Amino acid sequence: MEAHQSGEQSTFAADAQWRQENASWLKRSRSVALAIIDFMQDNHLSRNDIAERFGVSPQYVSRILSGKVNFSFKSIAEIEERLGVDCFRAAACV
Repeated sequence: MEAHQSGEQSTFAADAQWRQENASWLKRSRSVALAIIDFMQDNHLSRNDIAERFGVSPQYVSRILSGKVNFSFKSIAEIEERLGVDCFRAAACV
């Protein structure tokens, strides 16, 4: 087993703490990502297609779809306008 052991120390605890501290906006970021993914599936679009619509790189679209982007309200509004989606249709503001 030692032959397969990583030489680097695990960041699991620090990552878990970061997710816990940022849970509120991460939840909303995932809602945005899911709205975009639903739109992509409904319209048979790729990451490249979405990147063209947003004027960004496909790598940035991948980052958005990861659900870990801390969006501004302006960015969310632009996504909603360009795709005609409601990013928070299923998310409750509590």
